[in-house]
Formats: sequence, C-alpha cells, structure tokens
Amino acid sequence: MWWKEILMAVTGLCSGLAVAGGLFALIIALGLVAEFADQTHTARYILWYETSVAAGGIIGNLISIYRFSLPFGDVGAGIFGIFAGIFVGAWAMALTEIINIIPIFARRIDFRRGLELLIISMALGRTAGSLLFYFYRF
Repeated sequence: MWWKEILMAVTGLCSGLAVAGGLFALIIALGLVAEFADQTHTARYILWYETSVAAGGIIGNLISIYRFSLPFGDVGAGIFGIFAGIFVGAWAMALTEIINIIPIFARRIDFRRGLELLIISMALGRTAGSLLFYFYRF
C-alpha cells in the first residue's frame, strides 16, 4: 500500500509542477514581470522578480499538495490574503493592459469621457466582491 501513496504523491507533484510551469511561462511570455519592473522603474531586479514568482509558485504548490499549515495565525492569513489579492489584481490589470481590452472596449461603445472612473469602478468592484466573499460566506 505504501507504493500507492508514493505514486500518488509523485503524480500530484509532477502534475502541479506542469500546471505551475505553464502559468509561469504564460506570465513571462506575456511580459507581465517585465511590465511590472518597467512600471516601477526597477528593471535591474528583473531576475529577482522572476525568481520570486517561481519560488512562490513552487511553495504554493507544495502547500497545496501536502496540506501542511503555516504557523502564522489569523494575522498571517490576512497578510497573505492582501498580498495574494494584490498579485491577482495586478495580474488581471496587466493582462487587460497588454491585450488592450479597455481601449478596445471604450472605442467599441464610443466611450469618450470618464475612462478613469470606469477603471476605478472596476477596481472597487473587485475589492467589494472579494471582501463580501471572504467576510460573508454564503
């Protein structure tokens, strides 16, 4: 029976690594890491950014597969949630910027004024939705 457990662990780890590798390839191929570095004027740290993205994926993969808990408590979970939300939000906004969704959408509906308000509304809507999801479990 122990060999089944080892086979399941190896299969799960390899599958997770393949999915994570595909996500990282997408992030780097779309130039999201380079775009973040360019926007923050920290291009000299690009290798550090890429290493951090890969390390975060590997650590997240191990935590997800092996289900071990980290002893950070509620405060640590809150801090992690804030950083995870910032990452996902920044990733979503970078994707929309790279594939020009907002300018194309604005041109299609002939939206000339208030584009800044539209973007802020989208960000506030995502924030409100996240807060409702996490604080009021339905």
